Amino acid sequence: MKLRGLCAVTLDDPLLPRLSALVKAALDGGTPFVQYRNKMASRALRRAQAAEMLRICRASGAKLIINDDVWLAVEIGADGAHLGRDDAPGGSLAAARDALGSKRILGVSCYDELARGEEAAAAGADYLAFGSVFPSRTKPAAVPAPLELLGEARRRFGLPLAAIGGITLDNAPQVIAAGADMLAVVSDLFDAMDIKARAQAYQALFNPPNPGTRS
Repeated sequence: MKLRGLCAVTLDDPLLPRLSALVKAALDGGTPFVQYRNKMASRALRRAQAAEMLRICRASGAKLIINDDVWLAVEIGADGAHLGRDDAPGGSLAAARDALGSKRILGVSCYDELARGEEAAAAGADYLAFGSVFPSRTKPAAVPAPLELLGEARRRFGLPLAAIGGITLDNAPQVIAAGADMLAVVSDLFDAMDIKARAQAYQALFNPPNPGTRS
């Protein structure tokens, strides 16, 4: 599976119908990946929301990745999990890889740390995420990760790279040029007046027109 394109990271929204409508708009715009993330929800609400995200992702042919929770990803049959520093079962990325199996995606947050990227790659991660590449409204205290880090990570690990943090449609081209295969976006996508159109615009960055093709 090609890990490339926009990854729509969900808002901490307690209202399932509203969250579904927002994500559906992004999916209608061609978003190939959705990362379900809700730090504020109870376990029951997280399961209900994740199950609904999976349903609408399946209907659109997109992949659902669960943030921070390997066991929820396995329980509902999601396509993978994305883990931060303290989210792997028993603190072991290798255990997370085993729990997910070989057919699910394992993404790992590496922040600004190439050493964590090395650990994740050795454990069998499918992609590595670096950021915050720009100041982030969602995580204002996030450690900055310079764009140059993406190029170094590509040279070292040869894995698909995701960038997160403060990404907008205006600065996204330079993030892709720096080496990002995936753009994880929250605010600039879901705060847009037309979420579908914004998702389409992001996806177009990954599929530039062939200069040799006549219109």
